[in-house]
Amino acid sequence: MPDFEIERRHLGAGRKLIAGVDEAGRGALCGPVVAAAVVLPSSWFDGPRPEWVDRIDDSKRLAPRQRELLARTIRKETAVGLGLASNVEIDALNILRASQEAMRRAVAALPVPPDLVLVDGLPVREFPRPQEAVVHGDRRSFSIAAASIVAKVYRDRIMTRSGRRFPGYGMERHKGYGTRAHYEALSLFGPTPFHRKSFNLQYQPKLF
Repeated sequence: MPDFEIERRHLGAGRKLIAGVDEAGRGALCGPVVAAAVVLPSSWFDGPRPEWVDRIDDSKRLAPRQRELLARTIRKETAVGLGLASNVEIDALNILRASQEAMRRAVAALPVPPDLVLVDGLPVREFPRPQEAVVHGDRRSFSIAAASIVAKVYRDRIMTRSGRRFPGYGMERHKGYGTRAHYEALSLFGPTPFHRKSFNLQYQPKLF
């Protein structure tokens, strides 16, 4: 479960505004990659905090309703920045570079520049602020886990709207990931303008 151990270490070094950053949608076949940056109040690191904070976890370990409620509260009570890289940018840059660009945009969208950014996974090249990469950060840091929730919920909403725009693909259900039903729709209808042309869009039995 995540906690504030990493944040407290940096708070002791004089860094008070600490952002967590994570992305959603990196492995999908269509749609944007979405990154969120979240700054939780430093007073919560060592002192009393709202009870809902202890329900924050890696977005993949939460039910959709839990994510929705937490994302709403996080965006209401903390500082949040969002950054997107479209499927066109993903095709032009590759998914790693596009994901890192979305993270840079999320940090730039924060209302105040953070003293430090905790990045889930690997370091981000040419990052605008000091950073620390945290492997499995969404399971270790409340700040990163909060960002994972906001990014996931925001992207899921985009994909749900896309399901209405492109009926027959089931995007509102699989959110753009490579399910069997998604590959079957691609074989019937072909890719939409929302699909990532640089990805393998053909059915791959070894994945199932």
